[in-house]
Amino acid sequence: MEYILLVMVGFLAGTIGSLVGLGGGVIIVPSLLFLGAMHWLPHVTPQLAVGTSLVVIIFNGLSSTLSYMKEKMVDYKSGLLFFIGSGPGAIIGAWVNNTLSLQHFSLYFGLFLVSIAFFLSFNKKNAARSERKAFPITRTYVTNEGETVTYGYHPLVAIVISFVVGFFGGMFGIGGGSLMVPAMIILFLFPPHVAVATSMFMIFLSSMVSSLTHVFMGNVQWLFALALIPGVWFGAKTGAFINKRLRSKTVVIVLRIVLVLLGIRLIYQSFS
Repeated sequence: MEYILLVMVGFLAGTIGSLVGLGGGVIIVPSLLFLGAMHWLPHVTPQLAVGTSLVVIIFNGLSSTLSYMKEKMVDYKSGLLFFIGSGPGAIIGAWVNNTLSLQHFSLYFGLFLVSIAFFLSFNKKNAARSERKAFPITRTYVTNEGETVTYGYHPLVAIVISFVVGFFGGMFGIGGGSLMVPAMIILFLFPPHVAVATSMFMIFLSSMVSSLTHVFMGNVQWLFALALIPGVWFGAKTGAFINKRLRSKTVVIVLRIVLVLLGIRLIYQSFS
């Protein structure tokens, strides 16, 4: 019965993660902790939840990236540049994770998600009120609404931000998308659909690095991972399918709602 639940959790995580570029860890980690607390799964520590989540996220990232590749939504050059920062950050975050208790983990994770949701409330128009500066690297993209959008970034700034994203991703087991997608949309003016697709590509790369660190430390429950992976794979395909049919504003709204709900749930759990 518990493994059927994990398949369902995997499908939900894959769908939501791929839909808004989060990677799925924001669903998998709290779900594993909750199922462990309810004794539906053997004792689940934060470290075990994170390590298992990151292994599963590899397949979510790969499945999503393959789907978005067909629609030409992935900015590969930007994704590889972001990985230069997120890779080392993911390794350091994975090591820091071993110092967190369950109570502190839930509180910090919840506060992190809620703060990102509020951060995302400053939409692209508000972020671009001041005169736009010429970015050293620029791209153009035609949205689903037919609007041509120009976005860009400074390479050094992008690498630094990606390092922070990788750190949180490795520490919380979330793949980093919950921070990287808002950063791409607000700071670099990425169209939401491109931000989501590129985030999943970066998550695929950074999760491979951070998951290896957790495997080395023995933080992966392989039976859980094997149950989660099939659900995540097909869920990612479903999320990408839905994403391609939504307006940009709708993608952002869904992202904010998911972050707030999960954040509040974890904050409550830390005090219960």
